[in-house]
Amino acid sequence: MQNRKLKIGIVVGEVSGDTLGAKLIRSFREQGIDAEFEGIGGPQMIAEGFKSYFPMDILSVMGIVEVLKDIKKLFAVRDGLVETWTKEPIDVFVGIDAPDFNLRLSKSLKQKNLPIKTVQYVSPSVWAWRQGRVHGIKASIDLVLCLFPFEKAFYKKWDVPAAFVGHPLASQLPLENPIAAAQQELGLDQRTKHIALLPGSRRGEIERLGPLVLSAAESISKKHPEYIFLIPAINDARKQQIEALLQQYPEALQTKVRIMENTDTESKIGRQVMNASNIVALASGTATLEAMLLHRPMVTFYKLNWLTYHVVKFLIKIPYYSLPNIIAGKKVIRELIQHDATPENLASEIEKLMNIETAQIQSMQHLTMHKQLLAGNSEDPVQSILNTLNQ
Repeated sequence: MQNRKLKIGIVVGEVSGDTLGAKLIRSFREQGIDAEFEGIGGPQMIAEGFKSYFPMDILSVMGIVEVLKDIKKLFAVRDGLVETWTKEPIDVFVGIDAPDFNLRLSKSLKQKNLPIKTVQYVSPSVWAWRQGRVHGIKASIDLVLCLFPFEKAFYKKWDVPAAFVGHPLASQLPLENPIAAAQQELGLDQRTKHIALLPGSRRGEIERLGPLVLSAAESISKKHPEYIFLIPAINDARKQQIEALLQQYPEALQTKVRIMENTDTESKIGRQVMNASNIVALASGTATLEAMLLHRPMVTFYKLNWLTYHVVKFLIKIPYYSLPNIIAGKKVIRELIQHDATPENLASEIEKLMNIETAQIQSMQHLTMHKQLLAGNSEDPVQSILNTLNQ
């Protein structure tokens, strides 16, 4: 396989996937493997020479009701990729996260009986909910690249080929992370205390969760005027959306909120904002792992369409929603989900983290979990993919 140029298809649907995709492309090159990459990628992957047939944002849809609205567009994208790779086959397809789309795409490629190996990088949360999906994964995926050791153990029970490759952020982010250096990087006043507010990077998330964080900030600001609020925006469109929301609040709050727009291809403004903040309040998702690895005290929240939420609640098999709590196997951070996700509750949880002792206890727990992730025996994703190609 390595005697000719490999053709590798990759599909990502959000910033975190774009980061993993760019790192994977670099890893292939660093190991001297001649390969070309195409599919759906973001700015980081494109900067590495990736050929993207569709913009990454086209897959940035979450929730059952939300997906149904865009189902025709998503089918058209999937069918377009299948047609392209039927005419000019790739050697391997790597779906990075975005499991609802990528697993269906892998299934479609298998149904065509194409000589394409299929890899899912970042396991869908089958260990948490909808465990029946493991049968579909076994039928359509040749290899699952897992970020956490407990995921590989789960797949072993079902006889699904899997490799624990570790989460790149665990080794990328240092165990010591001074807040002063992070504040200096963003040009912030180090004498001021900051609260990071992350309602999400998708348009729909900001629409749904933006009012929650801004209303909580308004309440906090009245009692704690010494705090400045930082909200990251991954692009100009999201910045304008947040600015429009902020205009609906009193001028007193507007002066306390700084919208920090991303300025590079790595789209790391969310991480920078969390790193430079004393307290982090963020939507439940991949970013909770980043906040944990930055050892910042945090509270997480999420609200879905009511129908989506009730379906998810019925299917979920574990007691927690956020990665830090799932990894710890206990409640380390407070989760405000659906009806609990109110401005009053969010403001109250943020205020609890203003207590230095409470914040330090949580930060130490984050550090312990960081060390645990580093201690795992991880495998190399590139070599794992090549081994699957040679089988």
